[in-house]
Amino acid sequence: MLNYEEGSEYSIGDQDGLSDSSLGEMVSPVPIGERDLAAESMFEFGSRVGFWRLMRIFAQRQLPMTIYACALALERNPQAVEAIKAAGHDICCHGWRWVEHFKLSEEEERRHIKMAIDSLRKTMGERPLGWYCRYGAGVNTRRLLIEEGGFLYDSDSYNDELPFYVIANNRPHLIIPYTLTNNDVKFSSTNFGTGEDFFKYLKESFDFLYEEGAVAPKMMNVGMHMRLLGHPGRASGLAKFLDYVITKRDVWVCRRIEIARHWLENHPSQEVA
Repeated sequence: MLNYEEGSEYSIGDQDGLSDSSLGEMVSPVPIGERDLAAESMFEFGSRVGFWRLMRIFAQRQLPMTIYACALALERNPQAVEAIKAAGHDICCHGWRWVEHFKLSEEEERRHIKMAIDSLRKTMGERPLGWYCRYGAGVNTRRLLIEEGGFLYDSDSYNDELPFYVIANNRPHLIIPYTLTNNDVKFSSTNFGTGEDFFKYLKESFDFLYEEGAVAPKMMNVGMHMRLLGHPGRASGLAKFLDYVITKRDVWVCRRIEIARHWLENHPSQEVA
């Protein structure tokens, strides 16, 4: 899953009162309330360079992926929209903007969800069917998504390795869990320093799941950020991992919407509301 956040982060220009420096190359020394031009340019690297590098890596191997897209970010990057459409990648809505939904009031969150759907209809030509918040959902998020009525699933959970159902708003609702483990955030939060570090960790995860998959289905998420993994010394690890995966039999590299439809069709909820 490629997180497309650049262009929708907190910024002085959008009257947020701060420059977002999350998942950058260093802790920002600029005081909150002042414009951080360095942080802004690190985000811009993601949309100017990182996105296109990661898109090429997948295109060269003819592999699909899901874009966790913030709606405003795509509005501000129309060339990326056309590239995503042409490649056939699907969109899981990452919010109207890259903001923490747990900080929003119920009415603010309802408005953000509607704006995100309307925006993606205009840019992508269709509404999103999946949803994932920045870091974590708020207490109202899932209820509001189901209330809206058009989502097949959300990914605001880290508690499993396979899709599952919850009862929410008195009906079954599909969860396709995400992960911060097989994720390039480790470059900024742990001691990952090279593409080889990323490759080795992903390979070890994949190999273990592949062995377990001989007796039961397994799912592996890989989280990617354009301004992190899009740098060459890190992207090399992703390319090496994908080259390894495609040598293996009985592996389905797919879009998130395909997982959702497969699960809904073949593993329908047995729970009674």
